[in-house]
Amino acid sequence: MVRSALGRPNALDRRPKRIAMAIPALSVAIASLLPLLPIVADIGWLPPTGLLLLLAWRLLRSDVIPAWWAAPLGLWNDLVLGLPIGLSVATWTAAMILLDLLDRRTMWRDYWIEWLLAAALIALSEIARAQVDAAMGSPYPLAALIPPTLIAILTFPLAAWSASAIDRWRLGR
Repeated sequence: MVRSALGRPNALDRRPKRIAMAIPALSVAIASLLPLLPIVADIGWLPPTGLLLLLAWRLLRSDVIPAWWAAPLGLWNDLVLGLPIGLSVATWTAAMILLDLLDRRTMWRDYWIEWLLAAALIALSEIARAQVDAAMGSPYPLAALIPPTLIAILTFPLAAWSASAIDRWRLGR
């Protein structure tokens, strides 16, 4: 560790910590780009990878992603994917606030409860998106939401594993 003559940490010591603190947000931003893969389908079946990784980070370590980061990350998701501006901002922020409230009320959670929480938040996000799409003039049957929602719920463990692997790498373990 580089120290100044007075024994205080030098500014060079703080730079890696800042980069390490930005990695969760960068990983969510990169995950938001995954639905842009050139896959042709009538209905978007690719899961909302940005939301999945945001939930995975939040459930894994609540200290690395503050609740207010959901708004800029949601805006990035809206801009990149061409969603109505504010949709991801609202749903992601609501999910983070709800998880914060649940953290204050619960004493412990295990893997299955976290998966259930993520499943409920994913389903609510998909329903909100369908309602916004219908309000904008492109309604589709609610049954069309079932396959992409199930795919997103079933891929949440992969997102949780990815977040934990990135966290281990980030912390240098």
